[in-house]
Amino acid sequence: MAKKLVIKVTAGADAPERCSQAFTVAAVAVASGVEVSLWLTGESSWFALPGKAAEFELPHAAPLHDLVESILAAGRITLCTQCAARREITEQDVLPGVRIAGAQVFVQEAMADGAQALVY
Repeated sequence: MAKKLVIKVTAGADAPERCSQAFTVAAVAVASGVEVSLWLTGESSWFALPGKAAEFELPHAAPLHDLVESILAAGRITLCTQCAARREITEQDVLPGVRIAGAQVFVQEAMADGAQALVY
């Protein structure tokens, strides 16, 4: 098993099943003791904001806000710099524990020894 799992989620409410899968895999990995770095890009960027995950609904899926909380408790969530800028989201707007960083940091994490990257 990889020492670190880097997950980039590009989907939000526009593709709810793909979005939920990414958060579910990240939360399960965290619960399994895997170091997780979840990247929010595209429409998933909105879930970096307080209350937005609670608005997401998908039948037979774990509540997104619960998954976000579990990932933040033992993993890392990063909002893409460009995605944040396009949506006028600043560091003052995001949930506590969410950072904003760019492609250079994503590539660095994804290419690190022992890392496995997934994109949803």
